[in-house]
Amino acid sequence: MSKPDLLLVGAGGHALSCIDVIEQENRFRIVGLLGLPEEQGSQRLGHSVIGIDTDLPQLARTCRHALVALGQIRTPALRIAMFQRLQQLGFELPTIVSPLAYVSDHARIGVGTIVMHRASINAGASVGDNCIINTRALIEHGAHVGSHCHIATGAILNGDASVGEGTFIGSGSVVREGIHIGNNCLIGMGQIVRANCAEGSHVPASKEAQ
Repeated sequence: MSKPDLLLVGAGGHALSCIDVIEQENRFRIVGLLGLPEEQGSQRLGHSVIGIDTDLPQLARTCRHALVALGQIRTPALRIAMFQRLQQLGFELPTIVSPLAYVSDHARIGVGTIVMHRASINAGASVGDNCIINTRALIEHGAHVGSHCHIATGAILNGDASVGEGTFIGSGSVVREGIHIGNNCLIGMGQIVRANCAEGSHVPASKEAQ
């Protein structure tokens, strides 16, 4: 039985990681990527950049599935806008989970989210739509991640912690159990978050949230 086609929207560095996870999962055939005008015709790990975002309405007629493959650090705005546009055009946005990741049967993951190699999502945890759970990230029991978040490489959310929509948690950061981080926050690399963070908080990598 042939695998369904999957279109990747984005052709930068994050797209390379997405390609690797999708190939390892082996549920979809990558039909191509959309990138910037100057990227058209180029290759990404053997897959072609076949167009730009204005080609989406035409592609929606022939390809059922799509994934936002844009990265996210400072702002989730581009990922959110593209996710919403894909939904409006009728694309289905699958949940992609690396076979090298662990996701509890008692956890929930939303549509359009990708779980990278060696990440763990434990019992009772929930992750919203259009998220990046990056390599070796840990979402512990009962923790909640809102939609449109990026939990970066090696970050740890301890039990019952919660992260609001559109928030970035930097590589190697640790969020104490039960802590709430609001919407649209940016937690820099290597932070130890011991206290709640209000909506829109920015904790730079040079400081520690206490």
